[in-house]
Amino acid sequence: MDKQYNHKEHEDEIYESWGKSGAFKPNNSKKTFSIVLPPPNANAPLHYGHAMYTVEDILIRYHRMLGESVLWLPGADHAGFETQVVYEKHLEKESKSRFNFDRETLYKNIWDFVQGNRGTMESQLKKLGFSLDWSKMKFTLDDDIVKTVYKTFKKLYDKDLVYRDSRLVNYCTKHGTAFSDLEVDHIEKKDLLYFVEFKIKGEETGITVATVRPETIYGDVAIAVNPKDKRYKKFVGKMAINPLSGRGLPVISDSYVKMDFGTGALKITPAHDENDFALAKKYNFPLIQIIETNGKLNSKALDCEGLKVLPARKKVTEILKTNGQLIKTEDYVHTVGTCYKCGNALEPLPIPQWYIKVKDLATPAITAVKNGDINIIPKRFEKIYFHWMNNIHDWNISRQVVWGIRIPAWNCNDCNQWTITEGETPDKCIHCGKNNLTQDIDTFDTWFSSGQWPFATTLNNNELSKFYPLDVMETGYDILFFWVARMIMLGIFVTGEVPFKNVYLHGIVRDSKGVKMSKSKGNVINPIEISEKYGADALRMSLISGAGAGSDQNYSESKVIGYRNFANKIWNAARFVKEFEGAESDKTTVKNYNKFLDETVSVITKKIDGYKLNNAAEMIYKRFWNNFCDIRIEDAKKGKLSKEDLRCGLLVYLKLLHPFVPFVTEAVWKELENGSLLITSAWPSISNAKRFRNPTLY
Repeated sequence: MDKQYNHKEHEDEIYESWGKSGAFKPNNSKKTFSIVLPPPNANAPLHYGHAMYTVEDILIRYHRMLGESVLWLPGADHAGFETQVVYEKHLEKESKSRFNFDRETLYKNIWDFVQGNRGTMESQLKKLGFSLDWSKMKFTLDDDIVKTVYKTFKKLYDKDLVYRDSRLVNYCTKHGTAFSDLEVDHIEKKDLLYFVEFKIKGEETGITVATVRPETIYGDVAIAVNPKDKRYKKFVGKMAINPLSGRGLPVISDSYVKMDFGTGALKITPAHDENDFALAKKYNFPLIQIIETNGKLNSKALDCEGLKVLPARKKVTEILKTNGQLIKTEDYVHTVGTCYKCGNALEPLPIPQWYIKVKDLATPAITAVKNGDINIIPKRFEKIYFHWMNNIHDWNISRQVVWGIRIPAWNCNDCNQWTITEGETPDKCIHCGKNNLTQDIDTFDTWFSSGQWPFATTLNNNELSKFYPLDVMETGYDILFFWVARMIMLGIFVTGEVPFKNVYLHGIVRDSKGVKMSKSKGNVINPIEISEKYGADALRMSLISGAGAGSDQNYSESKVIGYRNFANKIWNAARFVKEFEGAESDKTTVKNYNKFLDETVSVITKKIDGYKLNNAAEMIYKRFWNNFCDIRIEDAKKGKLSKEDLRCGLLVYLKLLHPFVPFVTEAVWKELENGSLLITSAWPSISNAKRFRNPTLY
């Protein structure tokens, strides 16, 4: 053996040997264990957070060594909106945009772009030692996955759980698409509060209204006051005059209005404010949309036609000042819904979208966690899960992007009714029988398609159906609502079973200063660079040790270096054992040695079974270093433990360590047990002193 362990000389060769051996594939055992990889977005190389797949690899390797038939299915997510945004940035560098291409060409171009990234991503996953069954690789745009998504949508529609409605949506005018409520970033922002006078027909005095968006006055349909507000009681039932358009606006009273907010009077702009939209429905007011999807004001905005929001606000302010109807302005701090990608303020716009009624889906999903059919790790996240599920809103699943699964809905140009299919193009309208149909141009929200990932990847394959429900779904706690809750709802709805038995939530890996990593901040760390520098084992141990489920951690290079040194420690200990020639043993020492090993096996096994992986990693690290290296090797030097005693004990430690540091342990195993692979060896069982000397028991 070389004097030092060099990961660069071993890792690629070892991974190749694992693959060739068939170790990544399920065996014939009746007892199964399954995880489906949360599919990384196929639009860019892996980031540091993806290295947390280490959690899954630890569990997979452990259960494989238990002799179970193990499935760890790899995959990639087309990531509709996310990927299209990334591709559009590439187009910008070429002074092009998506509008330079027809739908089919743009889709094909993005497809080619994604396939290149997928290859890079797969090689990176291998670099980190992840023992995925690559023969089962799936993509969210595979034909069978798409077909499943279509079937689910049709089933939801047939059960009256899907509907189309022109409600206000969160719309990004830069990216040209709507978002669900969950995808909105709510940012505190300092703006001006404009106090605008609305004159009242037949009255000498008017009503002053406070608004942060004076440009939307063009779309006002009414003024509302509280029925208990004595200041405005005489105005109720009369007509206010729109200061920009001259249009009459009825003054109404409604208890919704808060007397202590602003002036106690509200302008009602139902096409551009969610609360106003609800009031408009109540009183049957019209929607006057003045802002289009391109972010510009339309002809209903009169003098501001063609202007974007902020220039229009400036011009409206000047008009109101000139008319003497801008009373004053004040600084105002409020929360603004913004696009999570570009940071621009989202526009509430009345756009027809497809929605899922989620209340009926949420009820069995809540019950599944309450009854223990699904175990959330750590348990404290159950409270958060229940809160969100009990207050859930209908889900907008329409996205105005090209890249993704197009919604299988065709509108009849004769009767204006919709025909929904399982993906096939209908011959005629199911309502009027005409064949003048046009397919909806929208695609599904990526979370809708990926929400079907567990059953879409397994139940379509007879060979894999035995692995459903999955044993574990492992992912970040930050997508508990985006993804996990939706997988539970859709899984139960489609299959009648929970999609997985356990949810393991890992925390966020931040930079060394505790700041969340992002490209815009320039603090992103490439896991492959760290792995190449210090070894995949060091990176894996640094992620698992010191951070339990649901806990954030800061990146520490010194921590990685420490575990690089640990890999060398394992190598050097093995080198000593291999070269040691001692044959003497002390019965008492051997007995204590065996007892300690038995207890170590027992505790580590229990900790892994209990998903306390950080505790298991820390314990096996300490016991190997402090007991085996510092005590037992010294015992051997003193003639108290023989070479065979040391060797058998080392084999036990290698097995316990293997799920955490697979490369160095496999390299050492090869030196000690030439001809076999550690990855497919049996997990050590509890022994006794008499049986200890038989290494096959371990």
